[in-house]
Amino acid sequence: MIEENIDEFSEELASRFEHYRFIADPGQTLVRIDKFLTDKISNASRTKIQAAAEAGNILVNDNPIKSNYKVKPNDVITIVLDYPPRDTEIIPQNIPINIVYEDEDLLVVNKAPGMVVHPGHGNFEGTLLNALAYHFEGNKTFQASDPRLGLVHRIDKDTSGLLVVAKNDYAKMFLSRQFFEKTTDRLYQALVWGRPDPKDGTVDTYIGRNPKDRLQMAVYTADQEGGKHAVTHYKTLATYNYVSLVECKLETGRTHQIRVHMKHKGCPLFNDERYGGDQILKGIPSSSYKQFIKKCFEICPRQALHAKTLGFEHPRTHERMFFNSELPEDFASLLKKWEEIV
Repeated sequence: MIEENIDEFSEELASRFEHYRFIADPGQTLVRIDKFLTDKISNASRTKIQAAAEAGNILVNDNPIKSNYKVKPNDVITIVLDYPPRDTEIIPQNIPINIVYEDEDLLVVNKAPGMVVHPGHGNFEGTLLNALAYHFEGNKTFQASDPRLGLVHRIDKDTSGLLVVAKNDYAKMFLSRQFFEKTTDRLYQALVWGRPDPKDGTVDTYIGRNPKDRLQMAVYTADQEGGKHAVTHYKTLATYNYVSLVECKLETGRTHQIRVHMKHKGCPLFNDERYGGDQILKGIPSSSYKQFIKKCFEICPRQALHAKTLGFEHPRTHERMFFNSELPEDFASLLKKWEEIV
């Protein structure tokens, strides 16, 4: 038996999913694949294996199979499974969250700016996962001990907008596969310094960790080790004196992708402290203009980025679902402030 545990499946899934590959022995006797894999993978229940098969996440010789498939000699089997829960306990907390849709398989949340999605790095309470653990108390399929609790994608703390959360293993695997295969629809709106040139276009680069600042990501060249392919399509929706409202469509989902790509275009996100957008980058810095910008920073004290729309295929009905959210109050008020000096 040959087994390979592949370290990286995708940036979106690497922290939450394992990719296994097995090659059956030449003398392998016929056995159901759910039993075969349960015997080979520690901490993987038969129920979880069956859910992976139902979601199309088990391939034999590159073809998706059902859980009653009989393993044959020399079969090449690949499977994607969620990591088992960690020992970290998610404390249920009664934190208000804006749930825009919910059914037996998933829910869609319109996350407020300033809310951390999952615990870590000093944020072990007050997160979206703490709120979800409270919301799902009593739901036996939702494991509150798992710090990746239902998540199939994420957005930054100070980015507002739409997130889909899975409520069971099958939904989680089915939705995660869509993010990996780039078949979801994700549109963001951002206020950026200056005017992108050209007005509408595509940023196609590689993104990796900034070697000079581990809290930042940076644009890499194709031959630089550690960079991952990243594509953002953008369109200018409105221009003001020194800033522009842009719509960004993600083709990939790299960490800080829009923030890095807009900076690469010479148009950092407005008030994005990590990428230099919290300084006056355009306009004559008169005292009145400085006061105006200071007021704008106070109105929207974070990077002006909102995950506005989200589309995906429902895991059970296979209906194409599409959600749209309004700009939050701070972002909307910021745009009105800029309209005053157009």
